[in-house]
Amino acid sequence: MGDAVRKRLSGDPGVYQIPVDGIEIFGVADFFTAAECARLIEKVDSVARPSPTYKGTDASGRTSYSGDVDPFDPFVLMLQRRIDDLMGIDPAFGETIQGQRYAPGQEFRGHFDHFLPSQPFWDSEQKRGGQRSWTAMAYLNAVEEGGHTDFTRIDLSIPPQPGALLIWNNMKPDGTPNPNAMHAGMPVVRGTKYVLTKWYRARPWQ
Repeated sequence: MGDAVRKRLSGDPGVYQIPVDGIEIFGVADFFTAAECARLIEKVDSVARPSPTYKGTDASGRTSYSGDVDPFDPFVLMLQRRIDDLMGIDPAFGETIQGQRYAPGQEFRGHFDHFLPSQPFWDSEQKRGGQRSWTAMAYLNAVEEGGHTDFTRIDLSIPPQPGALLIWNNMKPDGTPNPNAMHAGMPVVRGTKYVLTKWYRARPWQ
């Protein structure tokens, strides 16, 4: 999957690869329109609840609100297919899109999207589709201050840009988890931050 997605994104003139060492990160400006972002924000608000964490992880590090959007909503399906097509990944490998909302002071401290075999939920996630290989995250609005996405091990900080889609590979070229994929949603200082995230598994997601 890594090779296939890498080739597809690298060959798309609308996709920009961020020039950093140690991790593959791509960006697409204006992937969603302002009207689409506004509609998605409404959907995030309708499902938002205190963000959960996996059992055995530090719940105090994630203070945002989040929720899965309706995967059968025709509008959501349209946008989901657009992401699938951009990346060239079979929709069966994608988790349900999750929306997140951050108020002032809220954050998601440094974490990985991929799983480690040492984590207590590894066996159950193996049955649900295995490893999280790629992440696609879209910013839905401008934030007055704060709310950057920081890749803490490569000194990269990305400010929220409405409509932009950020894509990164959670794996190394050999298919093993990449420690440089650690990232954090930095605290919002002023305003509210809205994002949506779609994770892709190594096998069809159950």
